[in-house]
Amino acid sequence: MAGSPTCLTLIYILWQLTGSAASGPVKELVGSVGGAVTFPLKSKVKQVDSIVWTFNTTPLVTIQPEGGTIIVTQNRNRERVDFPDGGYSLKLSKLKKNDSGIYYVGIYSSSLQQPSTQEYVLHVYEHLSKPKVTMGLQSNKNGTCVTNLTCCMEHGEEDVIYTWKALGQAANESHNGSILPISWRWGESDMTFICVARNPVSRNFSSPILARKLCEGDCLSPLHRRLCPGAADDPDSSMVLLCLLLVPLLLSLFVLGLFLWFLKRERQEEYIEEKKRVDICRETPNICPHSGENTEYDTIPHTNRTILKEDPANTVYSTVEIPKKMENPHSLLTMPDTPRLFAYENVI
Repeated sequence: MAGSPTCLTLIYILWQLTGSAASGPVKELVGSVGGAVTFPLKSKVKQVDSIVWTFNTTPLVTIQPEGGTIIVTQNRNRERVDFPDGGYSLKLSKLKKNDSGIYYVGIYSSSLQQPSTQEYVLHVYEHLSKPKVTMGLQSNKNGTCVTNLTCCMEHGEEDVIYTWKALGQAANESHNGSILPISWRWGESDMTFICVARNPVSRNFSSPILARKLCEGDCLSPLHRRLCPGAADDPDSSMVLLCLLLVPLLLSLFVLGLFLWFLKRERQEEYIEEKKRVDICRETPNICPHSGENTEYDTIPHTNRTILKEDPANTVYSTVEIPKKMENPHSLLTMPDTPRLFAYENVI
């Protein structure tokens, strides 16, 4: 029970209700994301019953020196908490941004009417990335280029201090602040400007900016807000340029593909319609008499026949009797269709 989380909570509540005797001023500590920080603790109390570490309003660790017991309230902090050299100073590793806050330590002893406490404030910072530089309005009058450069962090990190380095003049100059006013006259020696960004755990530099290229307009326009050495070396600017080139190309390919698809579809529809028409003509040939057959015509020459004139006085008529029954009735079908011949005898 003495080492349970419930007991720790009760101790913390009693500590808050009864008050404490502060042993020193607030100590500020700084750590970086992924790093470690140590909360130093030196106690003059000879007989210590327990030591309680608290983060904001949550008990963090409890130490009971007599039994050599260390109780970590939250399991996720077991691998992060350590007490180096067998002392009572707390070392917290694998820091995160949300570890920033207020830490308390309370030393409880039967020899003290009130616990002895110490307060810490921890600030956890990220390592700075390369700062970005933007350009304000530019003026070119009487051969003098006047503009402003502004240095900033892309993700808005906290507690960042900006300074500018101007290289190229007889004496190198420094300027504090994120904004650097520039006045450069044509014919003067070229100058190089570099922005330096710092926070309590790191620092980083911008790409160098040449005054001549800046004033010649070789850099990207203020609309894009990226500067030399130029923006061509900036990955973000390269991506923007690549997108500007790829978008028209992809759009053209899309329109071409759509046109070919419609053309192919139209040809398929024409093929289907033609196939249907051919099938219908095969089923009902009378509808399409000229679809499958070619009619051939034969020319029969006309021969002039001499028709004999009938002479009634000198003509002898004979009668031919056709039998009613025929041996082969189908023989007539096989006989060529020729006109009947009548015999005429002319007697002179």
